[in-house]
Amino acid sequence: MSRFCYHYIGMGAEVSKCVKFKNGVRTEIKQFIGYQEVRQFSVLVNKCRIYEEDIKSMSNHYKIASEKKGKD
Repeated sequence: MSRFCYHYIGMGAEVSKCVKFKNGVRTEIKQFIGYQEVRQFSVLVNKCRIYEEDIKSMSNHYKIASEKKGKD
């Protein structure tokens, strides 16, 4: 379907996809990614995925640490 839409064909296609994607992500991810000015859609999606996984693992780490601290 994207091949029929002129917004996603040509030179500005990657930038348009990136802008649309950035507008749909959570605020903390948008703040993190916004400073990097990524212009390739696949790179942007990958960086957002990695950042989100890191945030989840960090949150789980602190949650487990606080549960252990509360038991002692």
